[in-house]
Amino acid sequence: MARKIATNKTVKRNELLDFIRPRHRGVLSTTRLNGRPQMSLVTMGLDDHERVVIATYPERVKSINARRNPVGSLLVMGEEFNSEWVQVDGTIEVLDLPEALDPLCDYFRSISGEHPDWSEYRAAMVDQDKSLLRFSIESWGPISQGGFPPRLAD
Repeated sequence: MARKIATNKTVKRNELLDFIRPRHRGVLSTTRLNGRPQMSLVTMGLDDHERVVIATYPERVKSINARRNPVGSLLVMGEEFNSEWVQVDGTIEVLDLPEALDPLCDYFRSISGEHPDWSEYRAAMVDQDKSLLRFSIESWGPISQGGFPPRLAD
């Protein structure tokens, strides 16, 4: 059986966005007070302004860290553990209610499409006191996939 060879594909911004758009799983890295990374598993979407959006709560560590230091990194991955992935770097904006309400609807729409009852969804977001992180992409690495180095092919 042929060995799977690792890949690294450098892409332009439009290719990056096309890669991110259908993917909704990631690992967000913010910075703790002591300077060490804090990583959080997140469900994410891409808004109409090309920002990654993540629903959260105001008291979650990722929100607290992003308020203090908005610099972050995000690993965007596929459904399978060893599928393609990309790391993006940028800045994070934290939105709380009521400002977050319409962007939370956009977040839902970017992942799941239209909600059957937007009034119900909005009420749930208010009841849960949700917040939204907006991650503006400033730089990115190649789209990568794990495997053997080319020298070990067959």
